[in-house]
Amino acid sequence: MNWAIKEKDYSQRRACQLVGMAPKTYRYVSRRPDDGEVRIRLRALANERRRFGYRHLHILLAREGHRLNHKNLFRLYRAERLGVRRRGGRKRALGTRAPMALPQAMNQRWSLDFVSDALACGRRFRVLAVVDDFARECLALVADTSLSGLRVGRELDRLVALRGRPALIVSDNGTELTSHAMLRWQQERGVAWHYIAPGKPQQNGLRASMAGSATSA
Repeated sequence: MNWAIKEKDYSQRRACQLVGMAPKTYRYVSRRPDDGEVRIRLRALANERRRFGYRHLHILLAREGHRLNHKNLFRLYRAERLGVRRRGGRKRALGTRAPMALPQAMNQRWSLDFVSDALACGRRFRVLAVVDDFARECLALVADTSLSGLRVGRELDRLVALRGRPALIVSDNGTELTSHAMLRWQQERGVAWHYIAPGKPQQNGLRASMAGSATSA
């Protein structure tokens, strides 16, 4: 188009007719705002949470004040080639690389995870264990045959009403704890969350030891 107009001195309309393009399409100028800052933050979050897809990253960006719809985010996600590689097992979200500081007071850090067992009839059930890492106190043991992310959020709200809000919660990368419901709970309550590395239960060892003792009792 540009060559035909500049070198052959064709009119814009004639050049468009030759290539089969509408003149309005040729004259169109994008009014899309600059998204450089969002791209940088998107890459940083994707590097920290390597198993998070664009929907989870959308929630994290909204938490930081970046307002864009999911279609625009998906466009940037694809342009940056951040697609999560599929694998055989279930997806696990990596936590941040920063080491956790030791708690110096109650409610500075809670740890939570699930343990499981079976009834005499063979029916499986799960127990949600919540521990205050400073006091080494088991705050809750919630047993049920099904414990979704919404249910976990309700149980945490009940504990917060009784004991106050924790500064940080530590957990593994279970599907209930990385669900949209739990990410929204973190955002709305203003609670920081640290995911331990997959295959490293010792990073949350206090919770595992106390929960194991409780279920065996």
